[in-house]
Amino acid sequence: MLRIVSANLNGIRSADKKGFFAWLAACGADVVCVQELKAQAADLAPHQRAPDGYHGFFHYAEKKGYSGVGLYSRQAPDRVEEGLGVPEFDAEGRYLRADFGKLTVISLYLPSGSSSPERQEVKFAFMRAFLPLLESLYEEGRDIVICGDWNIAHQEIDLKNWKGNLKNSGFLPEERAWLSDLFHRVGWVDVWRKLYPDVPGYTWWSNRGQAYAKDVGWRIDYQIATPQLAARAVSAKVYKDEKFSDHAPLTVDYRDADHA
Repeated sequence: MLRIVSANLNGIRSADKKGFFAWLAACGADVVCVQELKAQAADLAPHQRAPDGYHGFFHYAEKKGYSGVGLYSRQAPDRVEEGLGVPEFDAEGRYLRADFGKLTVISLYLPSGSSSPERQEVKFAFMRAFLPLLESLYEEGRDIVICGDWNIAHQEIDLKNWKGNLKNSGFLPEERAWLSDLFHRVGWVDVWRKLYPDVPGYTWWSNRGQAYAKDVGWRIDYQIATPQLAARAVSAKVYKDEKFSDHAPLTVDYRDADHA
């Protein structure tokens, strides 16, 4: 069994204080993708850089205390690649790829557009630049899973208050259509939705209005996989027993993987 976790930490040091690395040590994951590090290399303690039993890899943002993605793996990757190859986005630390034999795992943090119209334009620009890469990745013929905070709720089931968010970043028609194109035309598979067609599976909750306590959430953290790998997914879970950030970790188990 191959267990892969995706978790937006909203600050790796903050999540550590809330018990994330203790949970990681016990969760049995083979690969853990993390997003929103909000830290540079010099900020990380040894156990944050390479938890016991794991190799650690990171794509940091140039701006301090901002963005950044990482990946922990029990097996050393054959190859690691940082960035999309687009300087303006790579400066924000949003993409990290690791290859293990026939398996590729990618940690992704797609920009949020909620803070301003300017950031929404950056988000759209990222989506335009990312789509050709998604198409070429799909054509590689490998088992690939892209784990991370995509900052888009795809369908009405994916957020509690969908009617009130039709004009808001994260649920805009253009964003949702982009994901639909990714699934229906390109061929990628939303693993949670394949396993659980009728379960919302929220992974993020606003800090306002007791959203977490009332489970008024959004599903914006995904594991999106090539069909061959998605077909091997047997179960998935959103972990809410502890709260490490405003997101919850998403764990998926895949069977019969070549990856140790």
